Amino acid sequence: MDLHAPRGRGFGSNALKVEGRIFASLSHGRLLIKLPAERVKALVEAKLGAPFSTGPGRVQKEWVTVAPSSLEEWVRLSEEARRYVRSRAG
Repeated sequence: MDLHAPRGRGFGSNALKVEGRIFASLSHGRLLIKLPAERVKALVEAKLGAPFSTGPGRVQKEWVTVAPSSLEEWVRLSEEARRYVRSRAG
């Protein structure tokens, strides 16, 4: 797992990665994580997350943002995202 993001600008420049793939980042003070589309939908429906969009009409089905909460919750969700992305690598 890459714990140090490469210096630079743009999406992913401050992200956490596993096997070169982004699984978590910060976006406007919120935790941005990649999870299966069904899990994202469940988090949004439970009002625990918000859909992530890269522009009008460009909602990313496997990405969700989570408002600041407990550190433990962010760590748990980040670990879930890391496992998901790692399972899809290769």
